[in-house]
Amino acid sequence: MATYDERLRDLKAEAFRTGRTLAEHGEQLQRIGEQQATAFGNIDSLAAAIGTAGDRTITQRLDTTERVLFALARAQGINPDDLD
Repeated sequence: MATYDERLRDLKAEAFRTGRTLAEHGEQLQRIGEQQATAFGNIDSLAAAIGTAGDRTITQRLDTTERVLFALARAQGINPDDLD
């Protein structure tokens, strides 16, 4: 049976590994958040690039914008169909 000191050492080691893992995940989430902010911050520019008022109907422009946004989401590993 493990002694108190051995159990304490093991718990400390596990806590350290968990903390490091959480920090790594936090950094990844921050990078993903920055990527999304950049992508979604360009929506107005994207809409302008797709077409201006009068070029195509608003329905056609929104449809194109939606397809581009879905492609961006999928490129980041997000399945838009799963979001509700």
